Amino acid sequence: MMDNAEVAKRLYEMAEMLEFKGENVFKIKAYQKAARHIEELEEDINVLRKKDELANIPGVGEAIEAKIKEMLDTGSFRAYEEIRHTIPEEIEEITAVQGIGPRTAHLLYTKLGVKDLKGLLRAAEEHRIRRIPGMGVKMEENILIAAKRQLAEGNIGRLPLGVALPVAEEISRKLVDGKSIREVRIAGSIRRCKETVGDIDLIARSDEPEKAIEAFFRMDNVQEVLEKGNTKGSVIYQGNIQVDLRIVKDDAFGSLLQHFTGSKDHNVKLRKIALAKGLHLSEYGSKDAETGEQIPFSAEEQQYEMLGLQFIPPELREDRGEIEAAMERKIPRLLEIGDIKGDLHVHSNWSDGKNTMEEMALAARAFGYEYIAITDHSGSSRIANGLSEKRLLEHIKEVEELNESIEGIRILSGTECDILPNGTLDYSDDLLEQLDIVVAAVHGAVEQDSKTMTKRIVSALENEHVHILAHPTGRKFGKRLPFEMDMEKIMDTALEFGKVLEINSSPQRLDLNDNYAMIAMQMGIKLAINTDAHSPDQFANIRYGIGTARRAWIKPADVVNTLDLKELCKLLGIP
Repeated sequence: MMDNAEVAKRLYEMAEMLEFKGENVFKIKAYQKAARHIEELEEDINVLRKKDELANIPGVGEAIEAKIKEMLDTGSFRAYEEIRHTIPEEIEEITAVQGIGPRTAHLLYTKLGVKDLKGLLRAAEEHRIRRIPGMGVKMEENILIAAKRQLAEGNIGRLPLGVALPVAEEISRKLVDGKSIREVRIAGSIRRCKETVGDIDLIARSDEPEKAIEAFFRMDNVQEVLEKGNTKGSVIYQGNIQVDLRIVKDDAFGSLLQHFTGSKDHNVKLRKIALAKGLHLSEYGSKDAETGEQIPFSAEEQQYEMLGLQFIPPELREDRGEIEAAMERKIPRLLEIGDIKGDLHVHSNWSDGKNTMEEMALAARAFGYEYIAITDHSGSSRIANGLSEKRLLEHIKEVEELNESIEGIRILSGTECDILPNGTLDYSDDLLEQLDIVVAAVHGAVEQDSKTMTKRIVSALENEHVHILAHPTGRKFGKRLPFEMDMEKIMDTALEFGKVLEINSSPQRLDLNDNYAMIAMQMGIKLAINTDAHSPDQFANIRYGIGTARRAWIKPADVVNTLDLKELCKLLGIP
């Protein structure tokens, strides 16, 4: 069963395809107008169809009404499918690039023959885009940046969470004025802490939606207004990022927030539960199928409770068993930032960090931590000013001296020791034995084949002095794909030898990802949520690792750095 948002989305897509084909502008606007009014309906479109009231929706004439009925019956409509098959499939790669709409895609296709992402990159690199009237150098540069980012990540049209979340927070702060906009909440994939997101979804509480939308359009750094409705606006923000804002009154704030947080699969299952209770669920609340009584929810908790479910944290809403668990009240208490007692992967200016050990320790103490491991790079990481064996001994001595002078936090002596291409470690066992924490990691020779890389990492995990495997798959958003490796074999080895796998909270990494983290947890492998901080401000990146862990159903007991100092030392054998 399609809901209001899905019907509107399909009509918007039809308008985009017509625009790409250069069809009549009035026909395009007709689809857009109908889609906008359906999106803003407070009643379920399926209910309106049963009451034969589709024609009462503004912008829905006889032709579009027939298409809506066809959609509700089949999930699509013939005209949509016919035009879709006349447009090259690869063109979606172009329209998915941040900042490129159907009209621009059509120009690129007709003028330059660009029909896929690689063709777009070539056109931008050869400076052919700037020659199209109305484009220019700046647009070409923006397109090149966005296209390169997508190609490297393999996530067409998607942004890393570490890029999208700060922008969403910046916009939210700008919009709240206490008058026309009292509160703004981030929804969509960002709120679910997905590692990449398509765009930014914001929900705002306001009794003056038109003023709120105008304030949204007037913001600094808005590059283009894509859509304007009575309770919705959509813009391209600096960085070629699409931002959608929806306005709602207080009484339905929870309903709209839940709906646009998603995911789609999660919401579809909720609607099925509601239907079994004689209710129609939509972004505006629930409606009794018999009486037509509309019940909005000011808070998400009310909606889940109405359905007989335990509240489901946003990060779990992917239809991966969370609804079944909520029916039995078995959603666990997930990991939170306040559970973390220390960071076991931190750098100082002894290698490639920006600050002294003392400054990093004091910053960690101010962050509320009981302990911090200073794990500067080993000698093979020359580009990171890695420590020779002689410098590591001096490093250990400075840690001892700082522990005597700084109160309120324990500094653990450590290293981020390179796993060399042949599987040996960068330091001798005798030297590693003198450290509190050994974090092992792959940095060089990252193009090894799966068999070689797997053997290399397994060999390191078998070393008795290694405690943690850092950023295990080696990926970097927009720069490097994960290593070729047998992750099952590596996890089996970690379990056998009692090693800890890291969820690296750096927004450029988020490694392990949530799928691997969940598997590790289910196997009984302990995890560490670290920041890989190179400066004090990067301690705040712990929130990204926490988000990944929560998506993986990770509990405090699954994570070693939720232990207090005494418990941690006992677990890892630290004197």
